[in-house]
Amino acid sequence: MEETSTDAATQVRQRLIDAGKILQVNGQADLTRGHVSIRVPGEPGLFYMKPHSMGFDEITMENMVTCNLDGVKVAGGGRRHSEVFIHSEIYKARPDVNSVIHTHPTHAVALSATGQPLLPISQPSVIFYDGLPYYTDTIELIRSVEKGRGVAQALGACKALLMRNHGVVVVGASVEESTVLAIMLENACEIQLKAAAAGGIGEMFAPEVVDRLYQTMMQPEHYFINFNYMLRQLQRV
Repeated sequence: MEETSTDAATQVRQRLIDAGKILQVNGQADLTRGHVSIRVPGEPGLFYMKPHSMGFDEITMENMVTCNLDGVKVAGGGRRHSEVFIHSEIYKARPDVNSVIHTHPTHAVALSATGQPLLPISQPSVIFYDGLPYYTDTIELIRSVEKGRGVAQALGACKALLMRNHGVVVVGASVEESTVLAIMLENACEIQLKAAAAGGIGEMFAPEVVDRLYQTMMQPEHYFINFNYMLRQLQRV
């Protein structure tokens, strides 16, 4: 029997809940700040999103919100995030994106404050070898369509960007991809900062070597394997 749209929507909403729990325990939580969203299956003009005033680990079927690409809440029991426009404007600009995450992880924020690029000095950093741009317009919350559009424009075709002195935005074709990438980005930033503090970054591998690793790490199955592993970890607790 074919999966109904209702079944698909329920599965996606559960995946949003799962992603929130994974982000919570993997260095992405900042009190109730930060948010994650997923497009509604079969409805590319709508997306499910973590509600305002709740932690990543507090997302439920009842309190998650549904918004349209104007950033308007159209369903759900929770409050809409004021930074919804990060999500709505990226979804408008990037039809390939099905999940958006915005968080304030410590090491990524610290690296963003230096203005330095992320260097391919670790395996987690190599996944961003195709570009990790900066959004530098403001440190303020992204509470307008115009600011959200600025974030989307700074992101371009990349997987993630650093918001200087603020946080990160990470996107993916799936919530599994965006979640794993968010964790890998924080790991990469931590490694770079620690290497710099330990005396500086030494000799780096040749671009062709880095590119080979990049191509290997780009396989979509890696995201699902590692997302499901982190979910199993939570279920064993």
